[in-house]
Amino acid sequence: MLTKKQLDLLNFIHNRVQRDGVPPSFDEMKDALNLRSKSGIHRLITALEERGFIRRLAHRARAIEIVKLPEAMQKPTGFTPRIIQGDKSSPPPAAMPVDSIHATELPLMGRIAAGLPIEAIADGSQNIAVPGTMLQGNGHHYALEVKGDSMIDAGINDGDVVVIREGPTADNGDIVVAIVEEHEATLKRFRRKGTTIALEAANEAYETRLLRDDQVKVQGRLVGLIRTY
Repeated sequence: MLTKKQLDLLNFIHNRVQRDGVPPSFDEMKDALNLRSKSGIHRLITALEERGFIRRLAHRARAIEIVKLPEAMQKPTGFTPRIIQGDKSSPPPAAMPVDSIHATELPLMGRIAAGLPIEAIADGSQNIAVPGTMLQGNGHHYALEVKGDSMIDAGINDGDVVVIREGPTADNGDIVVAIVEEHEATLKRFRRKGTTIALEAANEAYETRLLRDDQVKVQGRLVGLIRTY
């Protein structure tokens, strides 16, 4: 039997991955559970592993496999284990080769900065096949290659390809493609407070950028990630 905190953490991670395709960071887990430090999250994760609900994978930095869910959290159709990659949990890469499941061709629009500013949105002359399960709703989707390391603690590494659902709006906590002052494209976590936009990195080496809302345009939010090993 799980304690309330253990159940709350497992439920929070599961819901975030199901909603965004991107798991929460340790800081977000800490805030969601009203804990004072991330060490409490580490203890809860250890407890969940000891009880067989998750498994940490060897030789991969803090990668976690969700093995099962408590009966109260399971859907009638059952639960399929998913892999969470990365330092503070991360988006699950495709579990099967793209050609083994229904795939959709998306335009690869160029590169997106997860670090220093670079030229980002290109002409979409190349395509990439992505699992259809990554595409949410009927909106337009496109892909971008990530350059830089500012989102590594969200499991997004240099060279990964991110799948973006196009749109001009985002909720607090979403990872978005943001255009800053009409010329710089970047991949960051989005937060709004009044007329101020915070673009948060997921790497302690990078500072959060605070901008006026008229300096930032959201072009889409992250819904999936593809990694080539």
